[in-house]
Amino acid sequence: MALLIKTPIQMRFSDADSFGHVNNVAQQMYFDLGKTDLFKELWRLTAAAEQVPAIIASLNTEFYEQIFYGEELMVETFIEKVGHKSLTLVQRLKSGERLCTLSRTVMVCYDKQRGQSVAVPKEWIPYVGE
Repeated sequence: MALLIKTPIQMRFSDADSFGHVNNVAQQMYFDLGKTDLFKELWRLTAAAEQVPAIIASLNTEFYEQIFYGEELMVETFIEKVGHKSLTLVQRLKSGERLCTLSRTVMVCYDKQRGQSVAVPKEWIPYVGE
């Protein structure tokens, strides 16, 4: 039962430059909104995982199409794979059906109190895939 989260984006005036292009920093913030929605849903679906946050270890973003101020945008987020202590997220920023930006993020489950990585909750594994 794969989990695909779709997050509609509310574009802000400050997200675009004087040419009307949405800048790459704003796009990373859109991806953060998608990550937030994904983890909220994981925590809702698996009460055992509620106390397990994840931190970014690696981030790779590919920009395919320009985005202009005023376009309706959606971030799609899903877990591509799970390791012992990490998971890889794939996120697509789309305008309609047009893929504008693709991001892969490796996240490590982390115990803040102990200051160390921890195992990915086994309850998350059924939600891997698109």
